[in-house]
Formats: sequence, C-alpha cells, structure tokens
Amino acid sequence: MKKFVAVLSAAAMMTSLAACGFTADTANTAASSAETTASAAESTADTAAADSYKVAIVQQLDHASLDEIRVAIEKELGAKAAEKGITIEYKDFNGQNDATTLNQIGTQVVADGYDAIIPIATLAAQCMTTAAESTKTPVIYAAISDPAAADLTDIDYVTGTSDALPVAAQLATIRAMLPDAKKIGILYTTSEVNSLSTIETYKSLAPDYGFEIVESGISTAADIPLALDALLGKVDCLTNLTDNTVVSALALVLDKANAAGKPVFGSEIEQVKLGCVAAEGLDYIALGRQTGLMAAKVLKGEAKASDMAYEVISDPSLYVNAEALARFGITLSDDLAARAIKAE
Repeated sequence: MKKFVAVLSAAAMMTSLAACGFTADTANTAASSAETTASAAESTADTAAADSYKVAIVQQLDHASLDEIRVAIEKELGAKAAEKGITIEYKDFNGQNDATTLNQIGTQVVADGYDAIIPIATLAAQCMTTAAESTKTPVIYAAISDPAAADLTDIDYVTGTSDALPVAAQLATIRAMLPDAKKIGILYTTSEVNSLSTIETYKSLAPDYGFEIVESGISTAADIPLALDALLGKVDCLTNLTDNTVVSALALVLDKANAAGKPVFGSEIEQVKLGCVAAEGLDYIALGRQTGLMAAKVLKGEAKASDMAYEVISDPSLYVNAEALARFGITLSDDLAARAIKAE
C-alpha cells in the first residue's frame, strides 16, 4: 500500500511538470526519483520494523523476589537492545497468582502478536506455554525450581532459567547454626510442583545431617495461619522454599515463628532481608540477567529456544540477618562468618 500511494503521487507530479513546460524526459526522471525515494522510505520502515520487538513479561504475583527478577530482566533487555542496535519494547503483566487471570493474559499476549513471552514463576510459565502452543511464540521462563517436574522441558519453543535450591548446603548451614535441632518444618502449597519436588530432595538428604523433615501442605494463603500454628509445635525451626504462596505471606510466617521462638531459614536474600535468620540462597539478579540475555538471543535470531537447554543458577551465597541471629542467640562459626553476607 505504501508503494502504491507513492506511484500515484509520482504520476500526479508528471502531469504537473508537463503543464509547467517540462519535457517528458524531465518528468520521467522526477517520477523515477520519487519512486526511488518512496522505495527507500519503505525499505527503511521495513528495516526498522524488523529490528523492533515486543516482549511480554508475565509475573505470577507480587513479591520482592519476583520483582527483583523482573527488574533485572528489563535492565538486561535494555542493555542488549542498545548493544545490538535494536528496539525491544516490553509490557509487564501480573497474574495475581490466579490461573484464570494468567490464562487470559496468555490469550491476549498471543493475539497481540508479541515476539516473545517471559513468564516469571511456575504457574505463569505453564499458562504461557499452553497459550503459545499454536503460534510457537518463544517462551523464556525465569525462576522454575524443577522445569522437568513442571512439564516445561522438551518443548521446542520453551526454555529459561531454573532457581533449583541448594538443599544440601542449606541443611549443612542449619546444622552448623542449630547443633541440637532435630526437626525442620516446611510449609508448602500442595499444587506447587516445584515445592513437592524440593521437599522430596529435603527428605532424601535430611538424614545425612541428622534431621527429620515435617511438612505441612496448604491450598491457599488463607490456610497458612492454622497450618503454621500446628507445624510450629512439632519442629525446632522452619526452612522456606521458593513457594510463591508461602513467600507472599512471609511477614505472617515470621511473626508467628518469632513468637513461638522458632527461627526461620529463607531460600534467598530477599527473605533474609525481611527477617529470616539466614539462607544459602541464589542471586536472583543474576538469574534475571541470564533470562534477559537468553530472550535477547532468541529475539535477534542468534539462537532458537530449542537450541538452548534451561540454565541453572547453581552457586549459592550465605546471606544472614544479624538482628534475627541475635534474637535467637545464634553465633556463626568461623567458617560461616568468613563467607556470610549481611542482608540489608
């Protein structure tokens, strides 16, 4: 259509030039120049369109850890766009931890022709993968503890990053900080496949460190108060997973655990900042950056999702909350103190 309009304009120019006494050759030259200019403009527009991409970032729900990942993804997309000379426009969506809402977002995103979808957390990734099945829109997820358990592997348009927890390191740290503890409590969401998988890992490794795992499952956040009251009476401490429903209610968990005199261990730095005593945690900023990098490669055509296996951010750091440690009279050994990072 753009070229068609340009040709009509060129014909009109020929008529006008002839009326003013210009020769046919002159008019033809002018028309040719007009067409060339129009073609160049169209080519420029097409090139600009080819170097411009739309990305949907779909966050499962609001909480500090997922927010941190989203911000890191956006920063990495911006950096890669500048580096590669392309335009990446992104729009944020939030599913409010509701499958129906997430499915609606997925339908909208696919219908609107986004070039890639970046879901953050498991339910968001599952819903976006289903929504993109017909179009094969690339899905590059973030923060999936166990992609295989979540049925997010061996799909040719899906890849991303995993935040599999360093369970052995966490158990070793809890043992070092609580030498007399015997039972560790874990609160989890029964529909969260990553939590189920991680609990099995905890159960298999706990005896090696002299622990027994006592778990309590919930269906919704409304179940947390009663489940937590019952669990706290059975254990010496709690350890958190990256269970989004539980983490979103972490303030409540900490209030009740502190009142019961039971320390809570987190799974990443944001939880420690909020009051958990410590965590062998992953760097969620690094995870977000890696996710953004993978997405940029897919957008630019440097790699396909099917060519990239999901990546695991696997090197934990020990984060500690000095105030929480003091509250429970926990003293760090020299080994732990040497590598501890204060979460502030």
